[in-house]
Amino acid sequence: MPILALGINHDSAPIEVRERVAFAPEVMPAALAEARRALACPELAILSTCNRTEIYGEVAPERLLDWLAGYHGVSREQLESSSYSYTGEAAVRHMMRVACGLDSLVLGEPQILGQIKSAYAVARESGSVGSLLHSVFQQVFAVAKKVRSETAIGENPVSVAYAAVSLASRIFTDLGKQTALLIGAGETIELVARHLLEQGIEKLIVANRTLDRAQQLAENFGAEPILLADTPEYLPRADIVISSTASQLPILGKGAVESALRERRHSPVFMVDIAVPRDIEPQVGQLDDIYLYTVDDLRGVIDEGRRSREKAAEAAREIVDRAATEFMQWRRSRGAVDTIRNFRERAQDISDGELERALQQLDKGGDPRRLLEQLARSLTNKLIHAPTVNLKRATAGDDPERLRLAREIVGLEPPAETESEKKNR
Repeated sequence: MPILALGINHDSAPIEVRERVAFAPEVMPAALAEARRALACPELAILSTCNRTEIYGEVAPERLLDWLAGYHGVSREQLESSSYSYTGEAAVRHMMRVACGLDSLVLGEPQILGQIKSAYAVARESGSVGSLLHSVFQQVFAVAKKVRSETAIGENPVSVAYAAVSLASRIFTDLGKQTALLIGAGETIELVARHLLEQGIEKLIVANRTLDRAQQLAENFGAEPILLADTPEYLPRADIVISSTASQLPILGKGAVESALRERRHSPVFMVDIAVPRDIEPQVGQLDDIYLYTVDDLRGVIDEGRRSREKAAEAAREIVDRAATEFMQWRRSRGAVDTIRNFRERAQDISDGELERALQQLDKGGDPRRLLEQLARSLTNKLIHAPTVNLKRATAGDDPERLRLAREIVGLEPPAETESEKKNR
């Protein structure tokens, strides 16, 4: 069975659907184990980010959709209408495009490659990576590196973090006078903090579930670290709130924000929820003086950066298309090499067996000439038995092309001329 890539992303489904099929990092090993058992699939990997959930493996798309719907408690119909799938070379090409940022909401964004590497590492540690996925992922990583080094797709960096800060700078004429509360301490929030400092902001608060991680990030950016549990206490000070955690439940609710607004005397607050599932309850956006944006709302800002990267993206797509084709040719050649080796081994086993019997008869005083004739007949019969049976099957149906191919394989007619041979003729 060819490799399958099945997924849901920012283009195929709204955030309300994406957050329902997201996998939290802590459940990934168990989810992989359950999927492999349910689908009888030895190789499987899951990528889950704020903009996409994708599953890679040797499995039929219909069965995988059934499992995904059951695991997350989502209707099969909704998943089918919101998902996409690719098989074989198309699946490999899609994985390469994703790793290069060509399929991202932010064209060329670099974070996705690290997320794919993490998905591969988790799958490998869970024992769900075999020779197929290993070879595919290694080629995906190599192509992503090649695209980064040979094209300008990574220049003038634009990311979801950059888009969030860019939008904030449009709303506030002077970010230096504002206070920003950043919820989470991962790579995205680190990028947000860096972009905010570049825009001149002076007051940063970093909230995280563990204080140690908040302190590490705060030290790098001169921020104030706090525990996530203390967020409601600090919320009234925040003019800007940007959140990106891996929580499966909302962190900021309508009640906490209402209390903060009263204490702020309804001074406006700009909020960006980059997380999927969302960190901020959607009802918060209904409050007066709250300007709440999700990752899907950042498209306008992101599209400006996309236009500047399109030329580089064209070159990157050419690299990906060529690499995907070459990889599948290599896979097919490997299959041919394995088939030839197996065929030779089988022929050698037959030859060894017949030779051993002939030598035993010779040791017992058998006539050498008669034994050689018998050895030749026996070898011929056994070596041509399987091809003969398959030639009969080929002639049984009304399929002249199958018969021609069978005759070509056993050497009864010359091989058909390839397209490249025709061109070079």
